[in-house]
Amino acid sequence: MSLSSASNRLVDESLRMQEHPLIVFRDGPAGRRARLVGGPDIWEVIGAVSSARNAEPELDADEIVTLVADTAGLVPQQARAALAYWADYPAEVDEFLRHARAEADQAVMRLEREHELLGE
Repeated sequence: MSLSSASNRLVDESLRMQEHPLIVFRDGPAGRRARLVGGPDIWEVIGAVSSARNAEPELDADEIVTLVADTAGLVPQQARAALAYWADYPAEVDEFLRHARAEADQAVMRLEREHELLGE
């Protein structure tokens, strides 16, 4: 990464962290991504919110936030911070979520093929 690219990324991330104080950025196998301070990646929280909404459609917004926070070991403010970040940067977060789901689907298919071959 060039010095100019690194500088631009750091400035962008700094502005985002100023706008969203509970968010930090970390490198990882899937690339650099937003995460909660002392918590999970933003895409993980958003995935949990989506799953909770699909599983419990009768719950209102506060109940979904509480459910996700309790399940993930977060406080509701952290879940809301993840939602706020996602609302501002949905394409970025959704791309990480799509990638994670594709990897999970591929792992399931691989395991199913292994079990089929082994006659399990």
